[in-house]
Amino acid sequence: MADENAPPNPSDTPSPTAEAANDESKDLFTRLGPAGIVGVLSAVLPALGGFVLLANLGTLGPWFRDMELAGLVLYAVIFMVTAGLAILPTYAQAVLGGWAFGLAEGTLGALAGFAGGSLIGYVVGRKASGDRVMKILDEQPKWRAVRDALVGPEGGKNRFFKTLLIVTLIRIPPNSPFALTNLVLSSVKTAWLPYLLGTMIGMLPRTMVAVYIATLIKGALTRDTLNEAKPVWLLPTGILLAVFVLVVLGYIANKAVKKVVGETDASSASLD
Repeated sequence: MADENAPPNPSDTPSPTAEAANDESKDLFTRLGPAGIVGVLSAVLPALGGFVLLANLGTLGPWFRDMELAGLVLYAVIFMVTAGLAILPTYAQAVLGGWAFGLAEGTLGALAGFAGGSLIGYVVGRKASGDRVMKILDEQPKWRAVRDALVGPEGGKNRFFKTLLIVTLIRIPPNSPFALTNLVLSSVKTAWLPYLLGTMIGMLPRTMVAVYIATLIKGALTRDTLNEAKPVWLLPTGILLAVFVLVVLGYIANKAVKKVVGETDASSASLD
């Protein structure tokens, strides 16, 4: 039996640092209000929906393709709504576009879906966040530096192109979550036009890679091996090269974002 008079085991008692961090996280989530709930849903729902979508490629692909132009339009509209509301992941939907329509039309339909989805996500994020996120950012110098890099006091063309550049760089990395990024960028009141254009430019490489990989896999699974025999190494090599290019672009983009934010942070510090 345990000695009731024995001192408590330190490992059984949360450290003051852990308790403080936990309380701080709860306080931050409460202060975010609806934006916190939207953020959690944006992180969870797409991952779940992606498994369902990918499991039904063989059914959905021919269904969209058989409708021809109407199918492409319907695909883009569904992409817009489900991506904008964080119901389905963008990668899985881009794969569906490649599976159903091929590289050219699949990329076009997916980019249209990204454009509409980003605008829907922008509206949802602005409504959910209000001024709460801006007030929280003002309390954190580094976070404020990122915000200032996007929506700082500079005006005119300089501000437009700087915002466009940063949004583009943020969107390029393959691990940049679409729905959460929509929420963050809209919450800090990024101007909608550079936000939209930056999203389209930045999402183009990863969209083309996802669509291209889908066409490669579909071609490997459906081709007539007697008439279109191809080397076994062609499929994995094509996929690896496409992913490698995307990762390199993402690395370069991340470095560029850090440089821009670092410069903004340094200038803010000098003013303080």
